[in-house]
Amino acid sequence: MFHYIIFYKPYNVLCQFSLTGTSPRLTLKDYVPIKEVYPVGRLDQDSEGLLLLTNNGQLQNRLASPRFAHPRTYWVQVEGQTNEESLQTLRNGLDLKDYRTRPTQVKQLESEPPLPPRDPPIRYRKTIPTSWLEMTLTEGKNRQVRRMTAKVGFPTLRLTRVSITLIKEPGSFKLTLEGLEPGQWRYSTSSESQVLEGLLKGR
Repeated sequence: MFHYIIFYKPYNVLCQFSLTGTSPRLTLKDYVPIKEVYPVGRLDQDSEGLLLLTNNGQLQNRLASPRFAHPRTYWVQVEGQTNEESLQTLRNGLDLKDYRTRPTQVKQLESEPPLPPRDPPIRYRKTIPTSWLEMTLTEGKNRQVRRMTAKVGFPTLRLTRVSITLIKEPGSFKLTLEGLEPGQWRYSTSSESQVLEGLLKGR
């Protein structure tokens, strides 16, 4: 039987189930008691948000493949007041030494998005404003969002993945964090499971 689990990964949790050594760091095992499921893609220890876990290896490979370019949307708090020039640079794609990013959907949010407080909170500096961006990427390189915003002069302070879009012609379907708080998880609904398994039929 295949499991599909939607998990809201908190800040400072490693995106794995086991540890080497004696470090006391938190892992997925501290939150999800289901055996033999694995994350589809990763979120860094200092990132938060939506994580899909499954024991369906074929689906895991399908969703992780850059060939299918499933959009992932993030709410990103950055240091400084962004401007249209920097946002357009992010949209166009930019060189990060070892690769060039694909075009990215980027918009500035007018207000702070409805996220629960982070534990611990970010360190605010009264003299430096912050901005919130919504960024949608179709690739998931290591620390890509953080490297992108730093490249245009706005270091990332907080990063939360809020949705994953599953593309299967003729339409699309979004997995979201709706109804979950950090550290909580749920099984996929029947309609979500049908969409996830349906992706494999058109491989």
